[in-house]
Amino acid sequence: MKKILLSAIAVLALTTAAVATPNNQTGCGLGSVLIKDNSSAVMLALQATTNGTSMNQTFGITSGTLGCTKTKIAMNERAEEFVASNMDILAKEISVGHGESLDTLAELLKVQDTVAFSAELQANYNSIYTSQKVEMSDVLDNIATI
Repeated sequence: MKKILLSAIAVLALTTAAVATPNNQTGCGLGSVLIKDNSSAVMLALQATTNGTSMNQTFGITSGTLGCTKTKIAMNERAEEFVASNMDILAKEISVGHGESLDTLAELLKVQDTVAFSAELQANYNSIYTSQKVEMSDVLDNIATI
């Protein structure tokens, strides 16, 4: 019985992923796909809990499913996961031109000259973070074009 239920949930998630849009409060993932009601804190908590306990956001981000947006360019998955998990701190560190998370991103992207990389990102901050609601895929795409 459990196998049938899990199979049904997987099929439902995969078939609804094409029309799913990420929730700007709980992000993309299985919880956001299955629980469409965003009208209360309880429903948002259920979405976030489902996303967290099923550990599917990383898969959704790297595959472009479950309402997640995949980057336009080929980027290593660790860099995608890192940026998705550290959007706020990266924005702050890019704006000042240095920081541990920025160094980690440079390492994940296999950048040789981290000082020049950090300076270039700082100089182009507004081109990378084009709005307060910019998504991870856009940030990575913008970094790649710089």
